[in-house]
Amino acid sequence: MIVIDALVLAQASLRDELVSWTWINQRWDEVWEATIEHLQLTFVAVAIGLVISIVLSAVSLAWRPAYAPITWVTGLLYTIPSIALFGFLVPITGLGFVTAQIALVSYTLLILIRNVVAGVDGVSPAIKEAADGMGYTTARRFVSVDLRLATPTIVAGIRIATVTVVGLVTITSLVGAGGYGVFILDGLRRNFSTPIVLGTVLSLLLALVLDLALVLVERALTPWARRGVAA
Repeated sequence: MIVIDALVLAQASLRDELVSWTWINQRWDEVWEATIEHLQLTFVAVAIGLVISIVLSAVSLAWRPAYAPITWVTGLLYTIPSIALFGFLVPITGLGFVTAQIALVSYTLLILIRNVVAGVDGVSPAIKEAADGMGYTTARRFVSVDLRLATPTIVAGIRIATVTVVGLVTITSLVGAGGYGVFILDGLRRNFSTPIVLGTVLSLLLALVLDLALVLVERALTPWARRGVAA
Protein backbone atom coordinates (compact mmCIF):
# COMPACT_ATOMS: atom_id res chain seq x y z
CA MET A 1 0.00 0.00 0.00
CA ILE A 2 2.90 2.36 0.76
CA VAL A 3 4.35 1.73 -2.71
CA ILE A 4 0.96 2.31 -4.34
CA ASP A 5 0.52 5.57 -2.37
CA ALA A 6 3.95 6.71 -3.51
CA LEU A 7 3.11 5.97 -7.15
CA VAL A 8 -0.24 7.76 -6.89
CA LEU A 9 1.40 10.79 -5.29
CA ALA A 10 4.06 10.84 -7.99
CA GLN A 11 1.47 10.62 -10.76
CA ALA A 12 -0.67 13.35 -9.17
CA SER A 13 2.37 15.58 -8.79
CA LEU A 14 3.33 15.11 -12.42
CA ARG A 15 -0.15 15.95 -13.63
CA ASP A 16 -0.58 18.66 -10.97
CA GLU A 17 -4.03 17.26 -10.16
CA LEU A 18 -6.18 18.64 -7.41
CA VAL A 19 -7.95 15.28 -7.06
CA SER A 20 -6.62 11.82 -7.86
CA TRP A 21 -9.65 9.66 -8.63
CA THR A 22 -7.41 6.59 -8.69
CA TRP A 23 -6.51 7.20 -5.05
CA ILE A 24 -10.16 7.70 -4.08
CA ASN A 25 -11.38 4.61 -5.95
CA GLN A 26 -8.96 2.46 -3.95
CA ARG A 27 -10.42 3.64 -0.63
CA TRP A 28 -14.20 3.31 -0.68
CA ASP A 29 -14.02 0.99 2.34
CA GLU A 30 -12.14 3.68 4.27
CA VAL A 31 -14.66 6.30 3.16
CA TRP A 32 -17.55 4.16 4.45
CA GLU A 33 -15.77 3.54 7.75
CA ALA A 34 -15.06 7.26 8.17
CA THR A 35 -18.73 8.04 7.38
CA ILE A 36 -19.93 5.72 10.15
CA GLU A 37 -17.45 7.25 12.60
CA HIS A 38 -18.47 10.80 11.63
CA LEU A 39 -22.16 10.01 12.04
CA GLN A 40 -21.60 8.28 15.36
CA LEU A 41 -19.59 11.18 16.77
CA THR A 42 -22.22 13.66 15.56
CA PHE A 43 -25.33 11.82 16.74
CA VAL A 44 -23.94 11.01 20.19
CA ALA A 45 -22.77 14.58 20.77
CA VAL A 46 -26.06 16.17 19.69
CA ALA A 47 -28.14 13.64 21.66
CA ILE A 48 -26.17 14.14 24.87
CA GLY A 49 -26.15 17.90 24.34
CA LEU A 50 -29.93 17.92 23.84
CA VAL A 51 -30.59 15.98 27.05
CA ILE A 52 -28.32 18.24 29.09
CA SER A 53 -29.81 21.34 27.47
CA ILE A 54 -33.40 20.31 28.23
CA VAL A 55 -32.50 19.76 31.88
CA LEU A 56 -30.68 23.11 32.15
CA SER A 57 -33.50 24.83 30.27
CA ALA A 58 -36.04 23.39 32.69
CA VAL A 59 -33.99 24.79 35.57
CA SER A 60 -33.78 28.18 33.84
CA LEU A 61 -37.52 28.29 33.18
CA ALA A 62 -38.39 27.24 36.72
CA TRP A 63 -35.95 29.70 38.27
CA ARG A 64 -35.22 32.60 35.93
CA PRO A 65 -32.11 33.91 37.77
CA ALA A 66 -30.34 30.70 36.73
CA TYR A 67 -30.63 31.48 33.01
CA ALA A 68 -27.93 34.17 32.94
CA PRO A 69 -25.16 32.13 34.63
CA ILE A 70 -26.06 29.01 32.64
CA THR A 71 -25.81 30.83 29.32
CA TRP A 72 -22.67 32.62 30.49
CA VAL A 73 -20.88 29.35 31.25
CA THR A 74 -22.07 27.62 28.07
CA GLY A 75 -21.22 30.74 26.08
CA LEU A 76 -17.71 30.65 27.50
CA LEU A 77 -17.37 26.99 26.47
CA TYR A 78 -18.62 27.87 22.98
CA THR A 79 -15.93 30.53 22.52
CA ILE A 80 -12.99 28.27 23.42
CA PRO A 81 -11.10 27.28 20.22
CA SER A 82 -11.53 23.57 19.59
CA ILE A 83 -7.82 22.82 19.30
CA ALA A 84 -7.14 24.59 22.59
CA LEU A 85 -9.94 22.63 24.24
CA PHE A 86 -8.56 19.34 22.93
CA GLY A 87 -5.13 20.34 24.21
CA PHE A 88 -6.60 20.93 27.65
CA LEU A 89 -8.61 17.69 27.72
CA VAL A 90 -6.06 15.20 26.37
CA PRO A 91 -3.84 15.16 29.51
CA ILE A 92 -6.99 14.53 31.59
CA THR A 93 -9.13 12.16 29.49
CA GLY A 94 -6.57 10.91 26.97
CA LEU A 95 -7.00 10.39 23.25
CA GLY A 96 -10.14 8.98 21.70
CA PHE A 97 -13.93 9.04 21.75
CA VAL A 98 -14.50 10.43 25.27
CA THR A 99 -12.29 13.46 24.75
CA ALA A 100 -13.94 14.18 21.42
CA GLN A 101 -17.43 13.93 22.93
CA ILE A 102 -16.68 16.24 25.86
CA ALA A 103 -15.55 18.91 23.44
CA LEU A 104 -18.34 18.37 20.90
CA VAL A 105 -21.11 18.35 23.51
CA SER A 106 -19.82 21.59 25.03
CA TYR A 107 -20.26 23.35 21.68
CA THR A 108 -23.94 22.34 21.42
CA LEU A 109 -25.14 23.57 24.80
CA LEU A 110 -25.45 27.32 24.24
CA ILE A 111 -27.28 26.85 20.94
CA LEU A 112 -29.73 24.28 22.28
CA ILE A 113 -30.44 25.95 25.63
CA ARG A 114 -31.26 29.26 23.98
CA ASN A 115 -33.61 27.60 21.50
CA VAL A 116 -35.38 25.45 24.08
CA VAL A 117 -35.98 28.43 26.37
CA ALA A 118 -37.06 30.65 23.47
CA GLY A 119 -39.38 27.94 22.16
CA VAL A 120 -41.06 27.38 25.53
CA ASP A 121 -41.35 31.13 26.13
CA GLY A 122 -43.10 31.36 22.76
CA VAL A 123 -45.89 29.00 23.80
CA SER A 124 -49.13 30.92 24.29
CA PRO A 125 -49.88 31.73 27.95
CA ALA A 126 -53.50 30.73 27.29
CA ILE A 127 -52.38 27.21 26.37
CA LYS A 128 -50.25 26.97 29.51
CA GLU A 129 -53.17 28.15 31.64
CA ALA A 130 -55.49 25.62 29.98
CA ALA A 131 -53.03 22.80 30.74
CA ASP A 132 -52.75 23.99 34.35
CA GLY A 133 -56.57 24.08 34.58
CA MET A 134 -56.68 20.46 33.39
CA GLY A 135 -54.55 19.44 36.35
CA TYR A 136 -51.16 19.19 34.67
CA THR A 137 -48.24 19.48 37.03
CA THR A 138 -45.45 21.89 36.03
CA ALA A 139 -43.16 19.02 35.04
CA ARG A 140 -45.87 17.23 33.05
CA ARG A 141 -46.88 20.43 31.26
CA PHE A 142 -43.24 21.13 30.41
CA VAL A 143 -42.76 17.71 28.83
CA SER A 144 -46.18 17.13 27.24
CA VAL A 145 -47.21 20.64 26.23
CA ASP A 146 -44.40 23.20 26.33
CA LEU A 147 -41.71 21.12 24.62
CA ARG A 148 -44.20 19.73 22.12
CA LEU A 149 -45.36 23.16 20.97
CA ALA A 150 -41.80 24.48 21.03
CA THR A 151 -40.72 21.74 18.59
CA PRO A 152 -40.09 24.05 15.58
CA THR A 153 -37.74 26.29 17.59
CA ILE A 154 -36.02 23.33 19.24
CA VAL A 155 -35.48 21.55 15.93
CA ALA A 156 -34.06 24.77 14.50
CA GLY A 157 -31.50 24.70 17.31
CA ILE A 158 -30.78 21.03 16.69
CA ARG A 159 -30.15 21.81 13.02
CA ILE A 160 -27.62 24.51 13.91
CA ALA A 161 -25.96 22.30 16.53
CA THR A 162 -25.78 19.35 14.14
CA VAL A 163 -24.16 21.31 11.33
CA THR A 164 -21.74 22.83 13.83
CA VAL A 165 -20.78 19.42 15.20
CA VAL A 166 -20.33 17.92 11.71
CA GLY A 167 -17.76 20.60 11.01
CA LEU A 168 -16.03 20.19 14.37
CA VAL A 169 -15.81 16.40 14.01
CA THR A 170 -13.30 16.96 11.21
CA ILE A 171 -10.91 18.19 13.92
CA THR A 172 -11.43 15.25 16.27
CA SER A 173 -8.99 13.21 14.18
CA LEU A 174 -6.32 15.14 16.09
CA VAL A 175 -7.31 13.17 19.19
CA GLY A 176 -7.70 9.87 17.35
CA ALA A 177 -11.51 9.87 17.14
CA GLY A 178 -11.82 9.24 13.39
CA GLY A 179 -14.32 10.66 10.91
CA TYR A 180 -13.61 12.56 7.70
CA GLY A 181 -10.91 14.54 9.47
CA VAL A 182 -8.65 11.51 9.08
CA PHE A 183 -8.44 12.22 5.36
CA ILE A 184 -7.79 15.93 5.88
CA LEU A 185 -5.08 15.25 8.44
CA ASP A 186 -3.48 12.65 6.16
CA GLY A 187 -3.44 15.09 3.25
CA LEU A 188 -1.90 17.86 5.33
CA ARG A 189 0.82 15.57 6.63
CA ARG A 190 1.79 14.47 3.12
CA ASN A 191 1.04 17.72 1.29
CA PHE A 192 -1.39 15.73 -0.87
CA SER A 193 -4.54 17.60 -1.90
CA THR A 194 -6.79 14.63 -2.75
CA PRO A 195 -7.61 13.46 0.80
CA ILE A 196 -8.01 17.09 1.91
CA VAL A 197 -10.59 17.73 -0.82
CA LEU A 198 -12.26 14.38 -0.14
CA GLY A 199 -12.64 15.01 3.60
CA THR A 200 -13.85 18.57 3.06
CA VAL A 201 -16.43 17.71 0.40
CA LEU A 202 -17.77 14.72 2.34
CA SER A 203 -18.17 16.87 5.47
CA LEU A 204 -20.10 19.50 3.53
CA LEU A 205 -22.35 16.89 1.91
CA LEU A 206 -23.03 15.21 5.25
CA ALA A 207 -23.96 18.54 6.84
CA LEU A 208 -26.40 19.26 3.99
CA VAL A 209 -27.96 15.79 4.14
CA LEU A 210 -28.45 15.89 7.92
CA ASP A 211 -29.88 19.41 7.77
CA LEU A 212 -32.41 18.32 5.14
CA ALA A 213 -33.25 15.22 7.18
CA LEU A 214 -33.97 17.38 10.23
CA VAL A 215 -36.24 19.64 8.16
CA LEU A 216 -38.26 16.55 7.22
CA VAL A 217 -38.31 15.42 10.86
CA GLU A 218 -39.64 18.82 11.89
CA ARG A 219 -42.40 18.62 9.27
CA ALA A 220 -43.36 15.16 10.53
CA LEU A 221 -43.44 16.29 14.18
CA THR A 222 -45.40 19.50 13.57
CA PRO A 223 -48.43 18.65 11.38
CA TRP A 224 -50.33 21.59 12.91
CA ALA A 225 -47.81 24.00 11.38
CA ARG A 226 -48.54 22.68 7.90
CA ARG A 227 -52.27 22.94 8.47
CA GLY A 228 -51.79 26.52 9.65
CA VAL A 229 -49.90 27.41 6.46
CA ALA A 230 -52.52 25.68 4.29
CA ALA A 231 -55.31 27.57 6.02
